[in-house]
Amino acid sequence: MPLLSPDDARAVQQQFEQKITRPVKMIVVTTQHNCMYCNEVKMLAEELAGLSPQISVETYDLEQDKAIVDLYGLDKAPAIVVVADGRGEEPDVDYGIRFYGIPSGYEFMSLLDALNTVGSNGADMQLMPETLEFLKNLDQDVHMQVFITPTCPYCPRAVMMAHHFAFVSPRVKSDMIEAMEFPDLSNRYSVYGVPRTVINEDVHQEGAVPEPMMLQKLKEAVAVTAA
Repeated sequence: MPLLSPDDARAVQQQFEQKITRPVKMIVVTTQHNCMYCNEVKMLAEELAGLSPQISVETYDLEQDKAIVDLYGLDKAPAIVVVADGRGEEPDVDYGIRFYGIPSGYEFMSLLDALNTVGSNGADMQLMPETLEFLKNLDQDVHMQVFITPTCPYCPRAVMMAHHFAFVSPRVKSDMIEAMEFPDLSNRYSVYGVPRTVINEDVHQEGAVPEPMMLQKLKEAVAVTAA
């Protein structure tokens, strides 16, 4: 049974037709060990790929396909990596956009946004000039982990912003993490409400804050790391 209703599938297909202008690929990594939604994540990716000839899916196993897992730096499943697909003519381009856990409920919007952003080469992104300048001049790596739940209406805003930051800068890697699927991580980072963004382990931001506030948090994280 499809995960998307016929009406939703038609709406998504129309969106893809309007926005996606180059090939995009979802690297889906699953595991056979204690994975709550691995099958559903794979099904969702395949359904989305069926709605556009520009979208493809490759599926791997966390334990068995170490070359791919190590290439993308993945350490848990289910995972989705959204890349620009070279289709064998040139290398795929990894923008550091990651989903850990199922992007369902409100978070489905974040997955669509990632596909549209990569597939349109960022045509619809609207980041501030100050943010763009900071990201393009980053001289150290930044890791953003955005903890979410599918029922949180504010979480997609935080995830999409972090993914846009990653799209702009090769020094930024941005993870959506479904808090309930990874309770050990949620406990480690004291996630008592969502969205909660963890930057480079030591800097935290609660809520879906405006871009200027998140930019200040990025600057704070870079300063802490440099020190």
